Amino acid sequence: MNEAYIGLGSNLGESEDLITSALDYLSETYKVEVNKCSSLYRSKPLENKDQPDYINAVACIVGEFAALELLENLQAVENHFGRIRNGERWASRTLDLDILLFDNMKIIEERLVIPHEGILQRDFVLHPLMEIAPNIEIPGFGAISQALAMCENRGLEKIHEYHSEP
Repeated sequence: MNEAYIGLGSNLGESEDLITSALDYLSETYKVEVNKCSSLYRSKPLENKDQPDYINAVACIVGEFAALELLENLQAVENHFGRIRNGERWASRTLDLDILLFDNMKIIEERLVIPHEGILQRDFVLHPLMEIAPNIEIPGFGAISQALAMCENRGLEKIHEYHSEP
């Protein structure tokens, strides 16, 4: 069994419902188990500021999958929920699913870098990750608490306090 932490984000449509539905769909379609899911957080867009705020969460999933297989499955889930890839970086999206961490590994491939390249600069990833895995180590960096202490606070707002656990 493999364990992965995935970041979920949405700023188009019913974002809160999309995130919940995406986790359900991922679990049902690709036979993964959602071990934990953080609360939902509202964040400002990173680059293209002329768009709605994002709703974000982090989930821990387990199953029998390779890292690239998981990437392909996550992209299929994004497509299922209406994600449009037009080549524009930082564009609004119905759903964005990123592999943040995978089995405490470092992976550098053409299509996939783990830990996720932006993990250390994103409060909307580190806060929810800390919520569900306070003792996790980020490969090549160290404790999540250290990463969070060094990350800029961009006004992240927790909007739902809950944990989804088996």
